[in-house]
Amino acid sequence: MKVAKDKIVGFVWQHVLLLLSMFFMTFGVALCVRSNLGSGVISSIPMAFTLAGEAGLAPGLTIGGYTNIMNVILVVAQILVLRRRFEPIQLFQLLVGFVFGMFLDINMWITSFFTYNAILSQIVAQFIGATVLGCAVACEIRCGSVTMPGEGIQVAIARVTGKPFPVIKIMVDTTLVILAVISGFCFFGSWPWTVVGAGTLFAMFYVGYVVKLVNPHLRWFDRLLDYRPGFRRYIYGLARFIYPKKEG
Repeated sequence: MKVAKDKIVGFVWQHVLLLLSMFFMTFGVALCVRSNLGSGVISSIPMAFTLAGEAGLAPGLTIGGYTNIMNVILVVAQILVLRRRFEPIQLFQLLVGFVFGMFLDINMWITSFFTYNAILSQIVAQFIGATVLGCAVACEIRCGSVTMPGEGIQVAIARVTGKPFPVIKIMVDTTLVILAVISGFCFFGSWPWTVVGAGTLFAMFYVGYVVKLVNPHLRWFDRLLDYRPGFRRYIYGLARFIYPKKEG
C-alpha cells in the first residue's frame, strides 16, 4: 500500500513541477512575442493567425487558442506518421498542449502591462524571454513526462526516418517558420516581421544554447523531483532538503 501511495504522490509531484516549468516556458514565449522582434518558432504560426484575427481576416482566437489547434494537428500528424507504433499514452500530449495554450494566454495578459516601445526594451524582452524559455525547457525535460506536441512530431519523424533528432528538429522548425511567413503573405501581403524576425532566428539558436548551459547545474531540480511532499512538511524542511548543509 505504501509503495502504491509513493508512486501516486511521485506522479502528482512530477506533474506539478511540469506545470510550473510550462508556466515559465510560456512566460518566456510571451516575452519573445511582446518584443515585436519575432516570436519563438512554436508560437510563430499561432501569432500570425492571431494578428489576422485581430484584423478580421481569420477567426478571432487568442494565441493560446490557435496554439491548441496547432497542437491537435501535430498530435494527429504523429498518429499518421507512426500508425500502429503510436502509443495511446502519447494522447496525453493533448492535455499538456491545452495547458500550455492556457498558460500562454495568461502570460500574454501578464506581459501586457509592460511597455515595449523602444528598441532597447524590445531587445531586453527578447533576451530575457529566450533565457527564461531555455531554463524552463531544461526543467521540463528533467520532469520526464510526455513531450510537448511540437517535440513529439519531431521524435516521431526521427523514429520513422532513422535520421538524427537534431536534423529533424531543424527541418521541422524551419517548416514551421516558413508556414508562418506564408501565412503572413496570405493575410497581409507582406513579410510578418513582428512574427518572424531577427528575434526568431536568435531564439532558434540561443534557447538551445541556454538548455545546454544550464543542464549541468540542475542537480537541485533533480533533488526537487525526488522530494515527496506531505502535509506535515513545511517550506523550511523542503529548503533544507534541496540545499543540505555541507559536512565539516
